[in-house]
Amino acid sequence: MKPDIHFHIRAATQGAGLAIGPGKVALLEAIAESGSISAAARKLGMSYRRAWILVDETNRCLVEPAVHAIAGGKRGGGTALTATGIEFVRRYRALERRTGREVAAQLAPMLRSVAAQKRTST
Repeated sequence: MKPDIHFHIRAATQGAGLAIGPGKVALLEAIAESGSISAAARKLGMSYRRAWILVDETNRCLVEPAVHAIAGGKRGGGTALTATGIEFVRRYRALERRTGREVAAQLAPMLRSVAAQKRTST
């Protein structure tokens, strides 16, 4: 059995609070893939308004915005991750992987014990 790790980061920053977790990171990744908040929202099954609020919260919490608008053109513009947004997602996912490995290593002896007890009791 391998534990599935989901975590949120919460921190107070100059009167505002940062709250980031798997949902916001998934939204940033979907924006990077689609180039659009509305397409990212559809992909994740959320309303455009909810997605926009989450992007706005994320942008306000960071020193530099994670997402910026691209001026319209023939196709009407869109959105993209900034260098800060790309780095933020990269660091979050790296932390998630490292945390997952550490939790698995710490819990492995206990989880093997639980699995063995289940097999012998049935």
